[in-house]
Amino acid sequence: MTWLRDLLKSSYTRLLEKLCDAKDEEIARLRSENRAMLNSLLATAGCPPVIELEKAAPPAKVPMRGMSWHQRQTLTERQSEQRMLNRQAALRPPGGAIASSVKQPEAADAK
Repeated sequence: MTWLRDLLKSSYTRLLEKLCDAKDEEIARLRSENRAMLNSLLATAGCPPVIELEKAAPPAKVPMRGMSWHQRQTLTERQSEQRMLNRQAALRPPGGAIASSVKQPEAADAK
């Protein structure tokens, strides 16, 4: 009895696969009809048509453009400023207070 069940099960599975294939074909047909109608409406509005994803070319890799002199100068200035800030942070005492090496002038006594 199990061989009969297996035989029926496999034919049932084959039937389901055929139905799925038929549905896939119908879905593809409906998508192409919808795309055609959409392209017709877009053409009426003066817009470019929608292309199929399968037929569309894969996006080309665009090489990175070189930086202009202005961009290079800005990058150099930012890097220089960052290095200066890092050096200042390294010179700070651990308590956070900044010791001044310049003496403040004392108020002169009025005579």
